[in-house]
Amino acid sequence: MSLYWIIFGGIALLSWLVSANLQNKFKKYSQTPLNISGKDVAEKMLRDNGIYDVQVTSVAGHLTDHFNPATKTVNLSEAVYNQYNVAAAAVAAHECGHAIQHATAYAPLKMRSALVPVVSFSSNIVQWVLLGGMLLLNVFPQLLLVGILLFSLTTLFSFITLPVEIDASKRAVAWLSNAGITNNQTYGMAAGALRSAAYTYVVAALGSLAALLYYVAIFLRRR
Repeated sequence: MSLYWIIFGGIALLSWLVSANLQNKFKKYSQTPLNISGKDVAEKMLRDNGIYDVQVTSVAGHLTDHFNPATKTVNLSEAVYNQYNVAAAAVAAHECGHAIQHATAYAPLKMRSALVPVVSFSSNIVQWVLLGGMLLLNVFPQLLLVGILLFSLTTLFSFITLPVEIDASKRAVAWLSNAGITNNQTYGMAAGALRSAAYTYVVAALGSLAALLYYVAIFLRRR
């Protein structure tokens, strides 16, 4: 199993590097001013795409930006909502990208949304099932198999999330350029910030896959 711990260590290091790079880029690009706030970017992008039934709101916290299809709201953190800089514009446009996906019935988003209730349920119990399965491996191996099946849903969700996030960023960057929000210099900044954000989802998906394979190996090793 030493190989798996090496892989886990490598993924943990990669995750830290990606996160540090993301934080550095957003901190840097937060210092590059624009003449439009994150709120105004979001509202304009929604209108430009014919979406009038989604509201833009401010929420507390850091990195709490998200689109909620249930309430039809684009929720921007305080660091984005009222800020006039490249990072805020990129984040606001990205979240509106999800609103556009919802409005156009983007297939991967529909698939991810359908999995949310199941993944939410499984995530609440999967660690206990896996722990019990490993403790009772020689007596009741089927319990670990159930845990593996539950965890596989989380892994599947992570991989379905990838095209959803990447597509939202592509929509955001294209619109920022076409709408004249970014220029030749700031376009690269917005694209770079969202690309770094996408890498965090890639690392998370790889980490989930590595963990899944680890549990599968434990289950198979019992034989």
